[in-house]
Amino acid sequence: MVAHAREDFRDECCGLVAKRGDEAVEVRRMENLAHTWMKFEMDGLSVLRALNEFEEAGLELGAIYHSHTKTDPYPSQTDINFAAGWPGVEWIIIGLKSRDGEPTVRTYLIEDGNVREI
Repeated sequence: MVAHAREDFRDECCGLVAKRGDEAVEVRRMENLAHTWMKFEMDGLSVLRALNEFEEAGLELGAIYHSHTKTDPYPSQTDINFAAGWPGVEWIIIGLKSRDGEPTVRTYLIEDGNVREI
């Protein structure tokens, strides 16, 4: 995820993390269709395809990740609004204020508009 954030540094990167039980087992990069540092948008068909592949492999969606390249790794109001459609899914945010800088990675649960770091 950090490598993805560095590679797509001009834009927010985004992707999915599949889990088996409590263990993360696969990271699936997605394209940020918004192509901006201010938000991310994933193609619904690509997300659905990934979720189906996870399910076929006996996995489930554990987290959605994205990067913040100009702000701290804390959910924005846009992130909080987007999370409403994904109850129980963890949100991983990679803070990377320069391409080669030291990353800060934080994970949150966002439920009913409430943000809790885990």
